Amino acid sequence: QVQLVESGGGLVQAGDSLRLSCEASGRAVETYPMGWFRQAPGKEREFVAAVTPSGSNTNYADSVKGRSTISRDNAKNTVYLRVNNLKPIDTAVYYCAAGRVSFGRLWAPDDYDYWGQGIQVTVSS
Repeated sequence: QVQLVESGGGLVQAGDSLRLSCEASGRAVETYPMGWFRQAPGKEREFVAAVTPSGSNTNYADSVKGRSTISRDNAKNTVYLRVNNLKPIDTAVYYCAAGRVSFGRLWAPDDYDYWGQGIQVTVSS
């Protein structure tokens, strides 16, 4: 069993930067790929970014590519997502996820086994 706890969300202004953290606990968590997803009101959950267990490979959604960085510190069992130049369209509940996901499907929410409770990010214009 793996538990995930997100932190770092809140209310920010357009153009600001934000770093979300996801602290993981449980057996062998460092062996799981981990991802960030988000869900805006009335919309489906969408992929944001993911990182492989070693941290050497990452994947980003087009909507955040070039202004986001996902990273992980396996010594702290923590995954980070930094988003720069935030826009109102980035407003959503952000979720951290972990699971035995193949590299080619890091974007697929159904392939993840464990989810955090989510954290709100609101970007004002």
